[in-house]
Parts: sequence; C-alpha cells; structure tokens
Amino acid sequence: MIINCLVIDDELPAIEQMEEYISRVPFLKHIKSFDNAIEPISFLKENTVDVIFLDIEMENFTGLQFIKTLSHKPLIILTTAYDKYAIEAFNLSVSDYLLKPISFERFLQSIDKIFDHFSGIKQSENSSKQYKKDYFFVKTEYRYQRIDFEDILFIEGMREYLKIHTISEKIMTLQNFKTIEEILPDDNFFRVHKSYIVALNKINNVEKNRITIGDKIIPISETYKDAFLNIITK
Repeated sequence: MIINCLVIDDELPAIEQMEEYISRVPFLKHIKSFDNAIEPISFLKENTVDVIFLDIEMENFTGLQFIKTLSHKPLIILTTAYDKYAIEAFNLSVSDYLLKPISFERFLQSIDKIFDHFSGIKQSENSSKQYKKDYFFVKTEYRYQRIDFEDILFIEGMREYLKIHTISEKIMTLQNFKTIEEILPDDNFFRVHKSYIVALNKINNVEKNRITIGDKIIPISETYKDAFLNIITK
C-alpha cells in the first residue's frame, strides 16, 4: 500500500523537514510541495492525493480557508506553530494536529493512524464490514483515546458532541453519528433514537418505548422501533 502525500507550507525549512520525514517511511510517497494554499486547489482537481500536510497561518489564504474549498477532502494533517486553532480544525474533521517543532516520533504517531485508516478501507473493499480490531480511537480534547467496542454501553448525541458511555467512564468527542455508525460493528450496535445508539448485548430489558441499560432509561423513537424490535426478536 502506497499513500500519496502533499505538503503545503509557506516556510521552506518546514517543507524540507516534512519531505525528509515522508522519505523515511516506506509506504509514504511525496507527490508535490507548495509554498501557498491557492495553487494546490487546481492541482487536486487533476491528481490523486491521500494525505495533505498543511500549515495554517499562510499569507493571503490560510490552511483553514483552503480546507473549506475542498469538496472531496484527502486526509488533512495540520502542521502549525499555533494551538489556538485546534477546536476549529477538528470541527473541519482534520485527522491530526501537529504542533511545530514536530519530532519524527510525533510524526510517526500521526502516520500510524493514517495507515490504520487506509488499511480499514482496503479491508472493507475486500469484505463488507469486517473488523480486524476490537477497538477504535476518538478525539477528545487534545488527545486520541482508545475505546474497546465491548466496553460501550450506549452513545448519546449532545448537539455537536457525542457522549460515549462505557463500563468505566463517559467520553466526550466531536464525532458525529454518521461517522460513529460507520465505525461500530453493526451486529451489536443499533440506533434506536436520533440521539442514541445502544449496544445490544448491554440491554437489560425493553418495555414499551424504553430500553434499560444499567440504571439508564433510553427512549425508542417510532422511526427506529420496528427495525429495532425485528433485530432483537430474531
């Protein structure tokens, strides 16, 4: 597997460092570098890129403005000297946020997640929704946190956040329901309400339009009720 990379930064030393890091990873391929965020827009219309290493504060047109122009986004790894853009960046679904100066070790941590992402796509192409791993990672505050599927009780939507209730803790993340549904194994997780996904093997009982999981009562909406009852009574 080869992952094609683009570098966008208005500082030559930063570009050279990122190119050197990319060259040290066998499955990464450096395609091109740009010293501004305007020229890559037309380049991306004609070339396939998997990952963009993107600076934020650039003259005339910022990295965040650039992201907003993309209709079909490659994975974006931000490389910046400023942490003040972190919340806005993750609202734009960037894959990682690397603060300069960037060590090679931190670079590899980011690439490891990228590799897992593309490995997952390849697996799903070969077989519909097969899960090699029994866990996933979510972004919470300024770190990625591992969550084991088996530990999840239910997931609750809270406006732009999700609260993942597990056996031991509650984890807040900026993920949306669509993204999380694509990650969860569909043989044990089911959406029962616009604001709830439940783990079927953690349900204590179902009564009328309510599900009990531990000491929590979860509503079942009419939209999902028939499909849910069909699943649990098979």
